[in-house]
Amino acid sequence: MSVSAVPLFADRFELGRVAGSGGMGTVYQAVDRHSGERVAVKLVGSAEVAGAVPVGGMGMGWNELERFLREAPVLSQLEHPGIVRYLTHGQTHRGQAYLVMEWLDGEDLGRRLARQPLLLAEALLLLRRTAAALAVAHRHGVVHRDLKPSNLFLRGCDPGQVAILDFGIALRRSMTMRTRTGVTIGTPEYMAPEQARGDRG
Repeated sequence: MSVSAVPLFADRFELGRVAGSGGMGTVYQAVDRHSGERVAVKLVGSAEVAGAVPVGGMGMGWNELERFLREAPVLSQLEHPGIVRYLTHGQTHRGQAYLVMEWLDGEDLGRRLARQPLLLAEALLLLRRTAAALAVAHRHGVVHRDLKPSNLFLRGCDPGQVAILDFGIALRRSMTMRTRTGVTIGTPEYMAPEQARGDRG
């Protein structure tokens, strides 16, 4: 099959292997036909995208879909080497919602720690780089709310090249709060005390 005959997702992206999946979507390694670069395409719902169905048929609740869709405008405002780079987002004519980001080679911090602990100097460097990236997000009024080892990606397995991932439950000051008082979202082991209590503010 010629390159031009390869089916494209959203008339632009050649989807390759599944790189990961979770509660709010599936991430594919892909090639951007416009630039030729490798990218990560995050899709709402299941990994079966060949016959993409309207979002309403994905079995995904409104809150989960809303959180997926709001990740794109949050990420599009944040430019920093310590935050995964946004490229584009949208919905196909069949209702498949997607978010495209830079492709990252390496491993997340969780996998690194399971394999080998960080040296003190590496840990301090990672903390400084992560804090600098979070400071940029906070200046834009964005609170990540799910910072944990699996959401800290080490480019080239280098703790000094960390990139923060997954702003799906991030809160921006201009957003309407959708969670009910006393309801917590995030990962319990890594929550701040006020987040675990479900405090507003």
